[in-house]
Amino acid sequence: MNKFLVACAAGAMMVSVSAVAADGKAVYDKACVACHASGAAGAPRIGDKAAWAPRIAQGMDKLYGVAVNGKPGTAMLPKGTCAACTEPDLKAAVDYMVSQSK
Repeated sequence: MNKFLVACAAGAMMVSVSAVAADGKAVYDKACVACHASGAAGAPRIGDKAAWAPRIAQGMDKLYGVAVNGKPGTAMLPKGTCAACTEPDLKAAVDYMVSQSK
């Protein structure tokens, strides 16, 4: 019985992680793709390991902060192009972009 519960818990955790990844991709597709697919206005292109490496090295909290608060002196506005996005939405999108850019 205990093994069954452990297996169920592990399965639920994998589903949760997949759901977060899917949500991040959905937010990216809705709000981030316009700049991060093409590199418009200096945005790091998704999948460009060289462009993302120094950003990733600064830590996820820094990346989340840029997504939520914008980056002064650049085209990255607070919440990018998604004023309706929640902080968890934006973090999921950042997680997705980072996962595709390592």
